[in-house]
Formats: sequence, structure tokens, C-alpha cells
Amino acid sequence: MYDQLANFILGKTAIAEPDMQVVLSLFKPVEFSKNEILLDEGKTAKNFFFVVKGCLRLYSLQPNGSEATGYVVFENMFMAGLYGFITQEPTYERIQALEDTTLLCISRENFYYLLDQVPGWEKFYRSLLEFAYVVKSQRLFSFLALDATERYQLLLKENPQVAERLSNKMVANYLGISQEALSRLKGKLKST
Repeated sequence: MYDQLANFILGKTAIAEPDMQVVLSLFKPVEFSKNEILLDEGKTAKNFFFVVKGCLRLYSLQPNGSEATGYVVFENMFMAGLYGFITQEPTYERIQALEDTTLLCISRENFYYLLDQVPGWEKFYRSLLEFAYVVKSQRLFSFLALDATERYQLLLKENPQVAERLSNKMVANYLGISQEALSRLKGKLKST
């Protein structure tokens, strides 16, 4: 579990072995059941999560009560409600386990401690922020410039695990379409 995290970090930046031991010591294992909420709307985001096994989604509730999924992560990825984590204001986002999920969790206090104490952690954090920005920009572009078919094809190309591991209801929500529209879209693509 900790080797998985160390390998992920070392894939982004160099951190000396003694410093890596400090980093790993600040992450604590936690488990969540399918559909369990890790961060609820209106709460302050106090943790950063590394997915060891399972799946998390970041979503928000719309004024009409529907859900809008912004991001889904699987094994060997990080997740946080970044807005609330950075600002320490109550968040509009929610984080939910979509499968039984095992995580390594670091508190905001310890995360920022590492920024001050461990050479290389700032570079690692910058890589996480840059990745989050790119993903968010791609998602925005896909909703502004692509139709549902093109969004689905992009999903199959860039993040096929979403379509493979999640229910049709969740895939449709991720794409911003109804389940019926997703079924029609899948049928249309199979026939071509």
C-alpha cells in the first residue's frame, strides 16, 4: 500500500529516502464502503486522498436536486475537494466512494507541513495542481465544444475505466446526459 504511494510520488519528483519515510508516515489508511460520503457539501475539506483500491467521484448538487459529476479517480490517483482544501471555506463539492475503497489519507495540516519541510514536495504538489487544472479545462472544453457522442468517444479514449467499472447511470451523469441518451448513443456506436 505504501509502496504504491511512494512509486506514484517518485514518478512525479525526486524525494530522498529519509524524506520519503517522513512523507509516508503522515498518510493513514482508511476504508470507505460503496456510496459512502467522504466530504459533504458545506463542510471544510481537511484531507487529501490517495486511492489504493477502488473509486472516488467528486460531484455537486444542482439547484434542481440533480447531481453533476466533475471528476472520477481510480487506483493510483489523488483526490481532494481542492477548492475547500486550499481556501478552507465550506465546500460546494462532495466526494463519494463509488466502490468499496481503500485510501491513504493525509490531513491538510500535515500536507502543508510537508511543503515546508520536505524538498521535492512542493514540486509534487505543483504537478497535482497542474494535472487538476488540465483535467478541469478538458472537462469544460468537452461540455462547451463537443456533443454527447464526441464526449463519450473521448471518455472511452482517455478514461475507459469510467465506462468499464461504473454503472450506466453514473457514466451518463459523468457525461451530462440521461441514461436513455447513453443507451441510444451506445446502440448507435455499435451499429457503425
